[in-house]
Amino acid sequence: MPVEKPQIGVAMEKLAELLEARNQLISQSLSLAHGTPLHIVRGEMQYLHASDGTRYLDLVNNVSHVGHCNPHVVEAGQRQMAVLNTNSRYVYDGLTEYLSRLSETLPDPLGVGFLVNSGSEANELAIRLARAYTGNYDMVVVEGAYHGHTGMLIDLSPYKFRGLGGKGEPEEWVHVLPIPDSYRRPEADFLEEARTGLRDSGQVAALLVESMLSCAGQIELPDGYLSEAASCVRENGGLLIADEVQVGFGRVGTHMWAFENTGVVPDIVVMGKPIGNGHPMAAVFTTREIASSFGGMEFFSTFGGNPVSCAIGMAVMDVIEKDDLMARARDLGSRFKSGLNSLKESHELIGDVRGRGLFLGLEMVRDLESLAPAPEEAAVFVNRMRNAGVLLSTDGVYHNVVKIKPPMVLSEKDVDDTLEKMDSILSR
Repeated sequence: MPVEKPQIGVAMEKLAELLEARNQLISQSLSLAHGTPLHIVRGEMQYLHASDGTRYLDLVNNVSHVGHCNPHVVEAGQRQMAVLNTNSRYVYDGLTEYLSRLSETLPDPLGVGFLVNSGSEANELAIRLARAYTGNYDMVVVEGAYHGHTGMLIDLSPYKFRGLGGKGEPEEWVHVLPIPDSYRRPEADFLEEARTGLRDSGQVAALLVESMLSCAGQIELPDGYLSEAASCVRENGGLLIADEVQVGFGRVGTHMWAFENTGVVPDIVVMGKPIGNGHPMAAVFTTREIASSFGGMEFFSTFGGNPVSCAIGMAVMDVIEKDDLMARARDLGSRFKSGLNSLKESHELIGDVRGRGLFLGLEMVRDLESLAPAPEEAAVFVNRMRNAGVLLSTDGVYHNVVKIKPPMVLSEKDVDDTLEKMDSILSR
C-alpha cells in the first residue's frame, strides 16, 4: 500500500541515525542481535514490534518470562514506584513477603535469601559465600559455561575465556570439567569424568554449574550427573552452586527449578533473568549456616530488594501461578519438541533435538556420521527465520545450536506456525 513506503522510509532513516549514534557512543564490543539490526519500539507479551511495523515472534528472550510488558507486572511496578522506593536498611513489607514467597518454592534448608540486581552479581556473591564458608579458594565449572560479565566470572566462564578475545586457558584456580554431551560423546562415562575431574581439582570452594547447560548448547545433564558431582565436590570440602539464571521459574515445565528433576538439593541456588521480567533483579538462596559465613562483614546492595523490585518480583510470581505457566511450558514444550523431532526426520541438517519444557535446542550438522558442526548453516537458518518474523539465535561450543527459550506465554498457534516456517526454510 502507498502509505507503507513512507513509513518504511522514515523507519530506515531513524534506524540509520540510531546506528550512527550507537557507533559513536557505545563500544563495538556490545554486539547487535539477529544479523541486520532491528529497531524495536514496542513489546507485547510474546511479540516484539519493529519501527517498520513488522511484528516478530520472540523465541529467544527468556528474560521476559511472563511476556513483554505484561500488564500485571507493569501495573505493580508503577503502583509501588508512586508510593515508596528505598533500600533494605529500612523495614518494609515487600522485602520479607517476597523472600518468603521465593523460599517456599525451594527445598529445605534453602531458606535465607539475598536480593541483588543481576545474575552476574548473584553468581559472584554465591562464590564469595562458598569461599567464606569453606575456607577454600579454587572453583570448578563445566566447559562451555557462561556465568556472568564481571572480571571474576569471565575467568570462570570457558565460553568467554576460550572465545574471541579470551586468554584461551583457565586461571590456576579454575578447574574445568568436560561437557557431558551425550550427542557428541555417547560412549563417554560422564559420571566417571565428573569424579576424576573433581578429585584432581583438590580442595575447592564450590562447583558452579548450570542445572541445564545453556551457552554450551542447551544440554540437559545426564541422569545421575549432578548427584555424583555434588557428592564429589562435598568430599573435596566444597559446595554445590546451582546456576538457575537461564532455566528457573518453571521454564522446564516439570518443576519450578531445573535442579529439582535430579533429586539433588544444592548448597546455594542463584536466580536471575526471568525473576523480574526485564526489571534488573537477581537472588541467591542458601542455608542459614552458609548465609552467616561472612564473619560479621556487612553485606549490602544499594538497589537489591528495593520495594519496587519486590513488587515486580511478586507480580511475576502471581502470573506464573495464576496462569499456570509451568504447565504451559510442559505442554507447549512437548508440542514443540515433538515437532522439532519430526523436522529432524525430514531434514538431515538437524542432528539432534534436546531440552525440556520451553528450554530447547536443535544442533545443526553437515554430516550425520561425522557430526561436523554447521555454524554457517545455523546462522543462515536463524537469519531466514528472522525474515519470516521469528527471532532465534545460536549458541554452543561450535555456534551451531539453535536455541529456543521464549517468553512463557506462547500459544499453540505460535508453536505450529514456527514449525511450519522452519520446515519451509529447511526445505529450501
